[in-house]
Amino acid sequence: MKPTEQHIVEIKNKKAPFLYFLMQEYTAGIVLCGSEIKSIRAGKANLSDAWCSFINGELWVNQMHIAEYRFSSYGKFNAKRDRKLLLNKKELRKLEAKSKEKGYTVVPVMLFIDQRGYAKLQIALAKGKHAYDKRDSIKAKDVKRDMERQLYR
Repeated sequence: MKPTEQHIVEIKNKKAPFLYFLMQEYTAGIVLCGSEIKSIRAGKANLSDAWCSFINGELWVNQMHIAEYRFSSYGKFNAKRDRKLLLNKKELRKLEAKSKEKGYTVVPVMLFIDQRGYAKLQIALAKGKHAYDKRDSIKAKDVKRDMERQLYR
């Protein structure tokens, strides 16, 4: 079944742009098992507590919650298990080298279904924000909202 414009799923991590400066973004495939893809198509996933780590040169996403599919009869899985991400070796080496530098990390930004029906995870190389940077983000968002209100009056 090919997804149409109506069936496109985008699950975003709304905390990531607030907590981090997103430097470079990558699109990675994700290794799923059983009925996890059906849960994602139903929009039953959460990225808010998720984070990425390198284990033996492979990139894994940890604590990403994918709810159990209601109609699944077998193959039950742990909702917050670690899932492997698929990138080319060059990208993996580059990300691993950058994430070892002080202040940099890899965070999941968005989980989506592409045109071919595969689940993809958009990840970003990120640098943590300080408290004053977060205040600046809140202030910029408030100013933008006020400008839009003025525009539509």
